[in-house]
Amino acid sequence: MVAVEAAEQVVPPVPEHVDETGLSASLIEQLILKALYFRGEVTGRDLAGGVGLKYSVIEETIENLKRQHLISVKRSLGIGNKSAVFALADAGRTLAREYLEINQYNGPAPVPLYQYTAVVRRQRHPDSWLTPEALARAYRHMVVTPRILGQIGPAVNSGKSFLIYGQPGNGKTALAEALFRIEDTPIYIPYAIEYQGNIVQVFDPIYHQPIDEDEGELSALINEPTYDRRWFRSKRPFIITGGELTLDMLDLSYNESSKVYDAPFQIKANNGIYLIDDFGRQRATPAEVLNRWIVPMERHVDYLSFRSGGKMTVPFEAFLIFSTNLSPDQLGDEAFLRRIQYKMMLDNPGEAEYRDIFMKFAAARDFRCDPAVLDAFVELRYRQAGRPMRRCHPRDVISHAIDLINFERLQYALTVEVLNRAWESCFAEG
Repeated sequence: MVAVEAAEQVVPPVPEHVDETGLSASLIEQLILKALYFRGEVTGRDLAGGVGLKYSVIEETIENLKRQHLISVKRSLGIGNKSAVFALADAGRTLAREYLEINQYNGPAPVPLYQYTAVVRRQRHPDSWLTPEALARAYRHMVVTPRILGQIGPAVNSGKSFLIYGQPGNGKTALAEALFRIEDTPIYIPYAIEYQGNIVQVFDPIYHQPIDEDEGELSALINEPTYDRRWFRSKRPFIITGGELTLDMLDLSYNESSKVYDAPFQIKANNGIYLIDDFGRQRATPAEVLNRWIVPMERHVDYLSFRSGGKMTVPFEAFLIFSTNLSPDQLGDEAFLRRIQYKMMLDNPGEAEYRDIFMKFAAARDFRCDPAVLDAFVELRYRQAGRPMRRCHPRDVISHAIDLINFERLQYALTVEVLNRAWESCFAEG
């Protein structure tokens, strides 16, 4: 079954028959029995909702389980089996335990890999999806020069790989994180994927933000689902990993207890952004990390391994960003760096940009800073000291100033003395 495209986005269609789920009747039976095993007595409607399918789709399976005396009807709360309350019979409880030995997945039915691939491919951004105006709105909370926006825009619009490098403290991570603010259509992400009997869990509450999930029980009773409930509607994901990243984290992770696989970060980030922060600081070398991405970046596919030795081919549609404090020549040679399509050096701010950042951060903390005070501070701490400016300095200094003011019960104002004392507590002087 192929997703149909609505006016704004791709919508996974609601399966009307078991065949349209792409799953075997046996797998659906397993999910029903495990749901009853864990939940006890459940109405037909709630049982269907738990596995993410319409009751009419699982009704035949329910009837077969009744005929085999694996489940029974305890009572009815209305007309029809949808309102009946089901529970496991003794034989059903025994069979459910056997199914739990296979795996302990208990949730919405998984989506077969081919359906997942079709939806991910169609949820790719079209050409010229990002406008300069939309990009500027995403960065309106920051002081960003037109030159920086002009470098970010083509990279983001293309969806190709992107390297941001420069001195620490200049906001590389913040610059990447602001992309999450771009106004964009939501996407659909499956709770889990099924391939050759293996279940791979995709949903991760840390990285995924389901939306439209607060419809309420009354609404759910009245309205037919408008999309396949094996999927959830979500903002496009934004995932960050840093120095803790290992190559093992980029493959399937098998849980020995549940016998279910967990999807790696790049799958959880599909149709969104995956930021590898502190690139070059991982336990693997930059060459090893980047070599892991050569095929996915060029072919938009990735190969993941099951513990049995089998593999599955999955779509790779994440916008990959590398952020590093290292200079490019410390990462690899020219041929190595060509693998990353776009590069941007985020240099130190000029004095005018620094002042804008300082004043904007001060205003956000309810300070009105006298320009003369800032002049004196810049003269002493930067011009006379010959210290380079960093975009993080205003935040750090003002935050320390607030701590000082609060502790000593001083007037809530930025003075030359307060700023200089804050500076001294903030930076280690050589």
